[in-house]
Amino acid sequence: MENKIDISVDFAGLHLANPVFAASGTAGYGDELAEFINISAIGGFITKSITLEPRRGNPPPRAVETDSGMLNAIGLANIGMEKFVTEKLPILSNMKPVVFVNIAGETIEEYAAIAERLCTEKAIAGFELNISCPNVKKGGICFGTEPSVVEQITSTVKKACKKKILMVKLSPAVTDISEIASAAIDGGADAISLINTFTAMAIDIETRRPILANRTGGLSGPAIKPIALYLVHKVYTEVTKKRNIPIMGLGGIRTAADAIEFMIAGATVIAIGTANFVDPDVSIKVIEGIKKYCSRNKITTVREIVGSIL
Repeated sequence: MENKIDISVDFAGLHLANPVFAASGTAGYGDELAEFINISAIGGFITKSITLEPRRGNPPPRAVETDSGMLNAIGLANIGMEKFVTEKLPILSNMKPVVFVNIAGETIEEYAAIAERLCTEKAIAGFELNISCPNVKKGGICFGTEPSVVEQITSTVKKACKKKILMVKLSPAVTDISEIASAAIDGGADAISLINTFTAMAIDIETRRPILANRTGGLSGPAIKPIALYLVHKVYTEVTKKRNIPIMGLGGIRTAADAIEFMIAGATVIAIGTANFVDPDVSIKVIEGIKKYCSRNKITTVREIVGSIL
């Protein structure tokens, strides 16, 4: 029966072979991950963040392993938009999975300028609006905590490029994430991505100094999964189900069971992040695990389980 199972999904107007994405910041620009897995087998791919100008990011050390997770304070280090267009877009154009570009900036105008510049690129299906990075002094999370600002930046970017799908990535560091999700949709978001990392820290007890040079970083990995799952379900039941907007769920997913939990909670697709560092082949294993789950439970299409929590 496994061969008859349909694990394709429809996401914001896209028809995807399966619901599994590689999350932004964990697989570079595609060519890095392609060295380890058959990247054409996954449903979608999200690039690491792109800014108008190249960024060196935060000084090292900027990553540290924690219990059931990791902290990172990369600081949106990237090659900048022009190098992205000349060096990375040709690679992405040959990829089978749909490609979303994660965009970031220090001002609303910078976000819009990137979207406008990339709007005609056929290799790109859409943008993931990064308004939730906790590791930069300007931009990032400062745009993602006030509903009025979220609506404004979403609306501005959408107007700059109406041809592409706009997915807004939400921070968990807010009083009411449903209110932020509603503001993003009011601004024109076609999909919601949640959640980004939690601000956290680790201390070296011998030196009594923070381990990260940035002092704090974003906590990701299995440690945040139960909270991420709850927030996905909250946004689904309170906002997106009523407004017919799909969710990309992420936060600590490393197994097929994790992915299925997020889909039952309301996510149409899921993204795998930190687990890629441990096992680059994890996405393929999750896809196969989803097929086996459906077969075992006599489910003919994976779309049946989205939002099916009892």
